[in-house]
Amino acid sequence: MTAFRIVFMGTPQFACPTLQMLLDRGENVVAVVTQPDRPKGRGQQLQPPPVKELAARHGIPVIQPLKVRVPEAVEEIRTYAPDLIVVVAFGQILPKALLDIPRLGCINVHASLLPRYRGAAPLNWCIINGETETGITTMLMDVGLDTGDMLVKRAMPILPDEDAGSLHDRLALLGAAAMAETLDLLAAGKLSPEKQDDSLSCYAPLLKKELGEIDWQKSPESIKNLVRGITPWPGAYTRLHGRLLKLFTASVASGEGFPGTVLRADSSGLEIACHGGSIVFTDLQLEGKKRMSAADFLAGYRVAPGTVLGADGKHPAA
Repeated sequence: MTAFRIVFMGTPQFACPTLQMLLDRGENVVAVVTQPDRPKGRGQQLQPPPVKELAARHGIPVIQPLKVRVPEAVEEIRTYAPDLIVVVAFGQILPKALLDIPRLGCINVHASLLPRYRGAAPLNWCIINGETETGITTMLMDVGLDTGDMLVKRAMPILPDEDAGSLHDRLALLGAAAMAETLDLLAAGKLSPEKQDDSLSCYAPLLKKELGEIDWQKSPESIKNLVRGITPWPGAYTRLHGRLLKLFTASVASGEGFPGTVLRADSSGLEIACHGGSIVFTDLQLEGKKRMSAADFLAGYRVAPGTVLGADGKHPAA
């Protein structure tokens, strides 16, 4: 089988298993397009995207346009004359001029079972919304937002206590497998593109830090799903004695009290009342401190039952 001449477009760690798969199967990856290096950490040193690091280890030319839609970037990609462009979590919308370059089109690895959860953060919103199943869809890209024809779909259960971090790692591997299957079908002339039913779609917007502030008026189940869906980033949080407190590893309980009130604080966890029940956290991180178990946290920081968490830390006026 003749290897496809491929330009790969991707940026974060999620894209790396698919790029590695292309290399392992002997596809002719002629160039990689990724986002520019960004400052990270306390020192704000420029750090290359994970996809760039992987490409560099294999001697693949790397293109890092600030905006891929500018004519100069489109023309540079055109010079590689790809048969196919493979896109995984690149992070920018591709213009029609770019989509029209490869003779076999642009195929995207999308982290949901389309047409559900179109948008930037499908993996997270599946968990936040309490879904029990997600998956990967490979899609022939068009100018819409995740509206192109579906090619291969592979489903995966979302485990009851799984957070976005662990689901990310499993979906990244599934994405590589789904893309490999897509390439096999393409090479054999057996791909069967399927139109999406727009009426079944929903939007998965980009995550913002303020999404992580817990509303204790919500149910224990919805709070748990939020915590799972935004771990490790942007992370769930509340305020304790006016200080930011990040919360991890939540489980539903049946305690009663005014929402936001600490019901129990011991080595087994921090139990907080919410609407219709309570929720227990076994991992905590106070601002300026490292993440630790509830037992270790409470050994050095006293939290009395009856403490009210949140912006004002007070019960409503009687």
